[in-house]
Amino acid sequence: MTATAVGVVDDQTAGASRVSVPRGYRFELVKLVSQWRIRLLVLACWIAPALFVAAVSEQSTLPTDTLFGRWMHATGWAGPLVMLGFAGTWALPLLTSVVAGDVFASEDRLGTWRHLLVAVRSPRRIFAAKALASLTVILVLVAGLACSSMVGGVVAVGNQPLVGLDGHLLAPSDAAGKVLLAWVCVLAPTLALAAIGLLGSVALGRSPMGLLLPALVALAMQLAQMLPLPVAARLALPSYAFIAWNGLFTSPTQLGPLLIGIVVSLAWAVLATALACLLFLRRDFTNPTYDGSGRRALITGLLPLAALVALTVTVVAVAIPSTGSGIQQDKVQRSVARAFAHLYRLQTEQLNRPDVTEAQLRATAACDKGAGRLAAEGPGNDWRCVVSWHLPGVEATGQAVYQLDVTADGRFVADGDGPKEVNGYFLVRTPIGDAPNPLWQFDSNVELLSTPPPKG
Repeated sequence: MTATAVGVVDDQTAGASRVSVPRGYRFELVKLVSQWRIRLLVLACWIAPALFVAAVSEQSTLPTDTLFGRWMHATGWAGPLVMLGFAGTWALPLLTSVVAGDVFASEDRLGTWRHLLVAVRSPRRIFAAKALASLTVILVLVAGLACSSMVGGVVAVGNQPLVGLDGHLLAPSDAAGKVLLAWVCVLAPTLALAAIGLLGSVALGRSPMGLLLPALVALAMQLAQMLPLPVAARLALPSYAFIAWNGLFTSPTQLGPLLIGIVVSLAWAVLATALACLLFLRRDFTNPTYDGSGRRALITGLLPLAALVALTVTVVAVAIPSTGSGIQQDKVQRSVARAFAHLYRLQTEQLNRPDVTEAQLRATAACDKGAGRLAAEGPGNDWRCVVSWHLPGVEATGQAVYQLDVTADGRFVADGDGPKEVNGYFLVRTPIGDAPNPLWQFDSNVELLSTPPPKG
């Protein structure tokens, strides 16, 4: 019945010219932009981030529990990264729900399918026009979030160097390029959520579940990322690309997880869009009470995505060297020592002490978990590290203690636990006044895909 209906629409009045995809795209784009909620979203995305970043940067209390939040007083390039973390968790899933999750369902609510089919005479072109129009609006919204937050940060704080995730200093031009690249990278998982929105809008019709589907899928994947999953399962979800951009701010850059996250996200986007198109071409346009595909939506929509997850997990597990959680003692020790060495140089510069290089410091870290009672691997807030370093011309070895809270995705917060001259206070007294102590508390991460160097 449905195939016959589509064939009749495609073949009837063969002598009449059909509306082209560019013309249908312009029509659908005008329809989207004419909606008041879309206009409000565009306005909010291009104005609100700048105001938010500027306001937070002027506060005495910073969002230190957010990646790069502790540096919002120091550089304008930290604000866009804080906004990126928020966008990947909340804003982008909601935006894709409002735009892509409603682009087909709105026609069901208004009962305008038959008018649109008579005018365009091609379900395939209708699908292409609607998908492209929703994609365009989503790109405009993401561009607004990125540009607004960058402008707000630079205007409020200034174009200053940015402290990377492992403590090394990025020049303003380098920081600007990597911030922009990080925003570009999250387009891939955003496209995956948008494709899921198209699938939900087609499969569930006027049901509000179609509108909520991208947000619910994103929430489920975020909860999964919080669990102690194996590395392969973690990287097989598009949501990891919302996290993996932080590898751009280490030295050397950690591109492996980011590239895998982008490829997985694009695979999800292509498959979900193809499934949405298949369901759309098979639907019954002659039924004015149509309210979703029911069992067909489950079989045609969800099962292929589940199969893609299984396939991706298998491929990633075979391809990558890491097993288990990917958080191992040698990796934690290496990451803590590297970040400490970079930040020690920054503190040395603050205090006008003689410069020292990382090679001269020869910083090392000895870490255990659960006071040595637990295996030193996996996430947890019971990691403890003792960092040792050497200064040129000084025989004594310096030592500092850190308590670590390592999350399942590899990020950790190192909290200084003495001595007070090194990391005991959150401020240091410099020749020009008190300044934040970079060694008091710092963020870094464990590269899940790296392999520890051979011992001996």
